[in-house]
Amino acid sequence: MPSTNKLSPPEAGNYGQSITFHSSTIVRSPSFIKRVNSSATDQTQFRKWIQENLRKKSCAYFVESENVPKATRPVCECGYARSQHSEEALKAGQLQGERWNATKHIRQFPTDAFGDIAFEGQGQKSGKYVRVSNDTAPVALYQLMTKYWELDPPHLLISVTGGAKNFNLKPDLRFMFLRGLMKVAQSTGAWIISGGSFTGVMKYVGEAVRLCNMTSSQKEKQIIAIGVASWGIVHNRDSLVDTYGKFPATYYVDEENQGRLSCLDYNHTHFILVDNGTQGHYGVEIPLRTQLEKYISKQRMGTEDAGIDIPIVCVVLEGGPGTLSTIHGAMSNGTPCVIVEGSGRVADILATAADLPMTEITIPFIQKQLRTFFAESYDTFSEREIILWTKKIQDIVRMRELLTVFRPDTSRNNDLDVAILQALLKASTSHGHQWQENLDHQLQLAIAWNRLDIAKQHIFTDDKQWKSSHLYQAMFTALVGNKHGFVELFLEYGVNLNEFLSPGMLVRLYNNIPHHTPLYKKLRKVVDSEKHPQIGDKIEANKKVLLHHVSVLLQELLGEFMEPLYKQPSISSRKPFEMKSIHRQQDEFYEGQLDSPERDLFIWAILMKRKNMASIFWRQGMDSIAASLIACKILKKISSEENDTDLSELMEELAQEYEDQAVGLFTECYRKHGKRAQKLLVRVSASWGNTTCLRLALEAESKKFMAHGGVQDLLTKIWWGELSVETHTWQVLLCLMLWPAIYSNLITFRQNEIRKKELASNAEFSVKVESLQTRQRPLIHKEEDGKPLSSWQQLRAFYTAPVVVFYWNVLAYFGFLWLFSYVILIDFQSQPSGREYLLYAWISTLVCEELRQPTFRMPNKVPHLH
Repeated sequence: MPSTNKLSPPEAGNYGQSITFHSSTIVRSPSFIKRVNSSATDQTQFRKWIQENLRKKSCAYFVESENVPKATRPVCECGYARSQHSEEALKAGQLQGERWNATKHIRQFPTDAFGDIAFEGQGQKSGKYVRVSNDTAPVALYQLMTKYWELDPPHLLISVTGGAKNFNLKPDLRFMFLRGLMKVAQSTGAWIISGGSFTGVMKYVGEAVRLCNMTSSQKEKQIIAIGVASWGIVHNRDSLVDTYGKFPATYYVDEENQGRLSCLDYNHTHFILVDNGTQGHYGVEIPLRTQLEKYISKQRMGTEDAGIDIPIVCVVLEGGPGTLSTIHGAMSNGTPCVIVEGSGRVADILATAADLPMTEITIPFIQKQLRTFFAESYDTFSEREIILWTKKIQDIVRMRELLTVFRPDTSRNNDLDVAILQALLKASTSHGHQWQENLDHQLQLAIAWNRLDIAKQHIFTDDKQWKSSHLYQAMFTALVGNKHGFVELFLEYGVNLNEFLSPGMLVRLYNNIPHHTPLYKKLRKVVDSEKHPQIGDKIEANKKVLLHHVSVLLQELLGEFMEPLYKQPSISSRKPFEMKSIHRQQDEFYEGQLDSPERDLFIWAILMKRKNMASIFWRQGMDSIAASLIACKILKKISSEENDTDLSELMEELAQEYEDQAVGLFTECYRKHGKRAQKLLVRVSASWGNTTCLRLALEAESKKFMAHGGVQDLLTKIWWGELSVETHTWQVLLCLMLWPAIYSNLITFRQNEIRKKELASNAEFSVKVESLQTRQRPLIHKEEDGKPLSSWQQLRAFYTAPVVVFYWNVLAYFGFLWLFSYVILIDFQSQPSGREYLLYAWISTLVCEELRQPTFRMPNKVPHLH
């Protein structure tokens, strides 16, 4: 059977020719050549892996069959014609004279059909395909799909089975099926597995894929439909054969001339063509398909710390005896099934029997149903087959928790996707778990599918009581999976962040960061650079991220003006052997509990670049202005380090949004109470490293925030210190020259102004009754801060005001220049004069100031504002 049509090696094949042709007509850039070389390397590695891991089956012993019409002879017992056998197979059949045996005479060879498939006449319809032996290990197929076909692991596996022959669905039911299948696959990121042929239920699956592709342009929204078909029944399969693969292979869908064979459905995206060495036999793929589905359902979606096994569901549309056996086998293995009522034959028989008591499901009942739904072929059923049908249907109905009937006429919302997801939720009760474990599993499924509607309607119901602690693992899963809708739902249902977010839980979040992200690489760099003298300089390979590592990263992004949010625990008292378990006791490696879980989760969300998640915790937390400015600073830093231009622009836009939030929030505060809003700017926040909003805005280079009128007014007050902001420059300069003028009315101090206003205000209330004085005693205590400044305090307040210090430095600098010029140009003496010694001392002070400045750290606190 092996094809004699062999092409030249890949260096001289179609791929190489296409490159040569284009190269002769267009000048290629180095980047294009690099991409082409990379693609060629990938295809070479793909070919090598295919030839080493995947096989086909071919007949190695030709024996002419007598069970076929003479017009089609000579045909081997394997079903292939004489011309499709190799010379070795023909010689072996002539010389040995043995009876044909599939086990002995069908052998395995490296597969010769794989690559990309393009459907002729169907526009841009294309996919991937491979021919494999029916003995292929499922692990190899799963590796092919996830690594070489680059498919993301599914969050749900939908196995569609039913009638293999063409049948008609009612228009309304057809629309519901297509819409429901498309919706559940899009919303959950499911893989759909079907027979892959352009007929029967597989054709309807293809229509759902086509409808999805027509209505969605996003790559992540495309449905993955995998067709698992028998190689021996594929029409025009010779066009797929090439020892070195085809990229692409052109395939024609020719229904008129296919005969007993079947064409592939051009709407499926991937094809696994199962070969057992024979031709014309349907159902060859069923055992391998069952093993593959079972293997996939054992894989975990999500991370090891926050994931569950991939759920699988069987959807049944119409069908015959083989479909009944498939349903029975699937449910026996714990797979839930959804029966679409109204589609015909087996589906309708099961839908009728599903709600009946077991005593009514008898042989006469099954006979009646077969007469109704199998009217044309009822006479072909033997008595033994009817008994077998009755037993299988009884077994299926007994497993009611795995059986769901979708009835379009009585369904509340007429959505097949809801019925499919309900079937999986209902099936979780069949695993023998306790009540709470069942609810947890159902909730994990809803989170994995990101179906908030399912959780609200079918999980968080009035008859189920949830404790806050019951939702902790689900909350963790929603955070890791970026399901912000579920996070909001859990907070509504009473999740206490102070109890949920322990240091260990926060460490788990940082250790579940995807490895391909820049954040993970930054944290690993911090972790790997840490050394413990107690255990030597050798770094553990499995060393985990701890909270003090996050502090180091935050200081790199924000600067060192903030105190560390998570202090590194003291390990001086630990013995060397105790250091080996440092990562097992995560809660012990942070001193104390977390002060602000909302802050910690907000920082985590910002570092993960999750906008919606960060908004939730921004609203939950305190110090919202400081949080916005922190986010602005972090995002600007990340944007400057990002190589991807588009992603860098997104980070800049998000930083701008947080800057606008800070401005808007401060504007509202300033409008309500200006003085308190200004105090908010200089209040030291213990939650944010003992810094202030004003310092954060300065470090974040938030020009819009700093330009706000309230901020400028505050800066003006800080600039003038204790002096009144209405003081003129000439008044300041005059008092610098004549310091006694400070005690005149030439200079006004802000505290004295406050005292005068208070005295005027108190005079209005002097006529009140004496009984009110007891109530005013607390006010008298507060007014002590507003008492006039003493002479010494006035002198000190004047010379420490920033504006006075500035003018004093300007005058002093000009004085230094005058003295320096005088000594250099005029004061020529054999011995240094007093003026020269003064200059030396002055220069020494300047040098000391220059040495002090590099070690100076700007204080977070600002002068007290009255």
